[in-house]
Amino acid sequence: MSGVPHLLLAIETSCDDTSVAVLEDGRTLRAHLIAAQDVHRLYGGVVPELASRAHLELLPPLVSRALAEAEVRPDQLDALAVTRAPGLVGSLVVGVAFAKAYAAALGVPLVGVNHIEAHLHAATLEHGESPLPAVALVVSGGHTELVEVRGFGRYRWLGSTRDDAAGEAYDKVAKLLGLGFPGGPVLDRLAAGGNPAAFAFPRPMLDRPGCDFSFSGLKTAVVLAVAPHGAPPHPEPLLADLAASFQAAVVDTLVSKAMRAVDQVQARALSLGGGVACNRELRARLAVECGKRGVALRIPSPRLCADNAAMIALVGAWMLARGDEPDPDLDVVASLEESGLPMDAG
Repeated sequence: MSGVPHLLLAIETSCDDTSVAVLEDGRTLRAHLIAAQDVHRLYGGVVPELASRAHLELLPPLVSRALAEAEVRPDQLDALAVTRAPGLVGSLVVGVAFAKAYAAALGVPLVGVNHIEAHLHAATLEHGESPLPAVALVVSGGHTELVEVRGFGRYRWLGSTRDDAAGEAYDKVAKLLGLGFPGGPVLDRLAAGGNPAAFAFPRPMLDRPGCDFSFSGLKTAVVLAVAPHGAPPHPEPLLADLAASFQAAVVDTLVSKAMRAVDQVQARALSLGGGVACNRELRARLAVECGKRGVALRIPSPRLCADNAAMIALVGAWMLARGDEPDPDLDVVASLEESGLPMDAG
């Protein structure tokens, strides 16, 4: 199949959100649904086995509802796209197995999409295609990546985290403070009422060249700062100051490294993706720094920052338009390093 499919159904199950989208002509979202799995709040983090079971339960009714909202019959679909990498193995297997069966039953092509590549282009759905060269910063619970985007399918790695991802650090700090899961939204909210200079937390790796990240030391610094105050619950003023100081350290690090990448590439645009891209302070700081440089800042709406099937649909449609061969036997890949994301050398 070549050319953009008229109606494409996409499925995203890389972690703990189940999402389905119907995309028309590679541009118009006819339906886009995301179902969060609240069961993980009880455990303070994502439980892989529970995530897989929830995807099994949620996918069939979610697909039916998406098609109904799009006013599309299954036999009108021209293609399917599904997340095949990276992510939790069990979650990926559920989505891919469902997509394989559905595509086979309809006799339509199926393509497997790289979740991170989809984040690189998610802003396109709302802001149009990016001026090039561009830099993309993907920040989520599992990833903190800086990538030069030279075009669809042409990327160059600039930096990534050496340990905890930024979103993972948010979740771990929130759990330490007794604030529940996920940690990003509650810490962002508390930070608005705190003093970002109350605690002198480190800005990891800013004194080193390059664009790599590290957040494990910052997490340890928060543990040491909280220790004298005992176990939760803590007074709200203390929580606010801890949240503000922690967030200031994370945002300073992300913004500094992102601007280092923009300057290195002489980028014309910076795209943001991943759940942490919803953070208000991060958005505001990047807007200021990009404004100084005359660089276009492309931030998707919160629904397109999270794990979502809309971005999977977009990249899947582009893959088919490029002439990629459908793969009815596609397999899942858990790690980003082994996921086959194409990278240019130098």
